[in-house]
Amino acid sequence: EVGHLNIGAGRVVKQAYTRISDALSEGSLSDNDAIAAAFDHAAGTGGRVHFMGLVSDGGVHSDVEHLLALIDAAADAGVPATTHAFTDGRDTAPEIADGFLGDVTKRADERGTGHVATVTGRYHAMDRDENWERTKKAYDAIVEREAPHEADSAVAAAEEAHARGETDEFVEPTLVADEPGLDDGDAVVFFNFRADRARQLVRMLTDTRPAWAFDLDQPEVRLTTMTEYDETFEFPVAFPPQQPANTVGEVVSEAGLTQLRTAESEKYPHVTYFLNGGREVEFAGEMRTIVESPDVPTYDEEPAMSAEELTDEAVATIETDDPDLVVLNYANPDMVGHTGDFDAAVEAVEAVDEQLGRLLDAIADAGGHAVVTADHGNADDMGTPEDPHTAHTFNPVPVVYLTPDGDGGGTEIRDDGSLCDIAPTLLDLIGLDLPPEMTGESLLD
Repeated sequence: EVGHLNIGAGRVVKQAYTRISDALSEGSLSDNDAIAAAFDHAAGTGGRVHFMGLVSDGGVHSDVEHLLALIDAAADAGVPATTHAFTDGRDTAPEIADGFLGDVTKRADERGTGHVATVTGRYHAMDRDENWERTKKAYDAIVEREAPHEADSAVAAAEEAHARGETDEFVEPTLVADEPGLDDGDAVVFFNFRADRARQLVRMLTDTRPAWAFDLDQPEVRLTTMTEYDETFEFPVAFPPQQPANTVGEVVSEAGLTQLRTAESEKYPHVTYFLNGGREVEFAGEMRTIVESPDVPTYDEEPAMSAEELTDEAVATIETDDPDLVVLNYANPDMVGHTGDFDAAVEAVEAVDEQLGRLLDAIADAGGHAVVTADHGNADDMGTPEDPHTAHTFNPVPVVYLTPDGDGGGTEIRDDGSLCDIAPTLLDLIGLDLPPEMTGESLLD
């Protein structure tokens, strides 16, 4: 999310994570109108406020410090609170959830509220590919108090899951003894700041026109989200979006040019919603193609994913529609890298290498220029067989520029660049002036 937002904006965009953390530092979180209203609702109905989200320090979807601050705020407001903890293991090491859950338990014990009621791996609670049966498992634990496992404490829930062979990402829903479920009159604060993996559970808790085949007895609750998860949601938002204007796609569209945005479903929001500045908008002249990701539990089972089909679609569009700008995301190195399976990651990279070659040939045949880059690392560090690395890395990412003849035409690329310089580079290649909002600079010397 962060990388694609900055790539599309052509400037450094202050993230929701930073805005929330700033509020914590200033001590103003409890004064936030949306959060205060959630507390008031629970107090007025005699109910509880339920905090739910990813409990880790991964910093991609959430931060455990934000949850701890919410527990403090609820305690200060005198509102009973309960936590539904989703365990990570994807943006963090695979078996460290017990530490984060211990931190939450310690704070809840100190403040007398906010204790963990359910523990569920993000594989179930944070699916984004409409695998509704996964989301239903999280829903049943939170609302119905029905789950495959029970534990005496949140820490024990994680430890017992590890003993069953489940890493944090895949922890089966577990009820923690003596904690209540979500009920009529309660309030919910979903504290993930990234939207895409929070939407499905929010929909299952609230939608009256469901996209799933389950009969649900949804409780009447007041739901508040930390950031805006979807423009169609009508829930209070604690930190509304600050949407950058004049993103690369908007500039291309305003110039009367065409563009293609394409990815498989795992990365489709990145090349559309996030690249467009966190806006659910499709600009004039913007074509979109989505290719479904394989329906497998984890992508080490199918490392090639849908890269070939994605390339087929992109090449066909280049040949028939000749778009002025193509933005394509290959998901394989990231998604397979998250599994920690080295051999599968090698297959994933080989698959992308082959398909990228086909794509670059098609671009060259059309007389186009190509910029190949990434927004973060992952498969570049797979760890060891004994200690696999499943999280993103902080290594610099490459930038490769190709002209139609297959090289850079003698052009040098600045070595002090940033992701916010990608959009200015693309506009430079297309021959469009940079809007004043873009503070990045072209990488081409």
